[in-house]
Amino acid sequence: MSLLFNDFKSWEKHCAETGEPLYQPVLEYEIEQKGRTEEFIWENIAKAYEVMKDAVQTGLTEDMTSRSGMVNNSAKKVANSPVTVLSPEFQMLVSRALGAKEVNSCMGRVVAAPTAGASGILPGTLTTLQELHGLDDRKIHEALLVAAGIALIIEQNASLAGAVGGCQAETGSAAAMAAGGIVYCLGGNVDQVFTAVAITIQCMLGLVCDPVAGLVEVPCIVRNASAAAIAYSSSQLAIAGVNAVIPVDQCVAALGEVGESMERKYKETALGGLANTPRAREIEKFVLVQDVEILPDEDENS
Repeated sequence: MSLLFNDFKSWEKHCAETGEPLYQPVLEYEIEQKGRTEEFIWENIAKAYEVMKDAVQTGLTEDMTSRSGMVNNSAKKVANSPVTVLSPEFQMLVSRALGAKEVNSCMGRVVAAPTAGASGILPGTLTTLQELHGLDDRKIHEALLVAAGIALIIEQNASLAGAVGGCQAETGSAAAMAAGGIVYCLGGNVDQVFTAVAITIQCMLGLVCDPVAGLVEVPCIVRNASAAAIAYSSSQLAIAGVNAVIPVDQCVAALGEVGESMERKYKETALGGLANTPRAREIEKFVLVQDVEILPDEDENS
């Protein structure tokens, strides 16, 4: 957020000195750096949230079977499971995060928040939060601006891309964005919001990006569900006053350092991890074969 600050410490200092809410500097960034009107920004945030809600609904009601066959209506299975390990609210959270991400894997319309690979986390967490706490859309829209500010700082000091920093940079960043937004929505102070971000990063640190067959399906979808759960647990810890111990900016620096140290095969190349298991290689061959278009021999048409 080059307009005002490049780290969480400066963001916190700015809000302390001006009395502005956390979302305000992000709004000013959009207005001044990108030449947009405030009305335009709020309208487009509202549109983005509607797309998020639609993705959740689509994932829970329509057929979510991908071309590869690896995606097969997981969200509906979780939502309708007769055996419940989780509370109804937790079950709702997990199924919604799964559903929105399955829409992405089935080539539906989603919001990349911050990436398409992590597109189930903010929709799952925020729609569930809104329902549980009876929040109005405006509060959620403000939280999305806060989440965007969190992503901007992580992007400047680490990465948001799996190809650069592993899955910790994608689902990890999305979970951190969600955690900060959750605490903001529930009236947490700036320190608690940033503590939620710090704790989330600590929980997601080191996660590799190893997509089976190079597709953003396995294990990406289930990681969206687990990341949503981590966002909620981190939010609860932060708003209860638990100390992250390591400051949020140092957590982001660690995220960047781990990403730089990670071997290339663990950064969206499908060369290591789950993508390099025997079963994954079988799936990879099947996917590649079914996507090959067999053209007629030229001699036959001459």
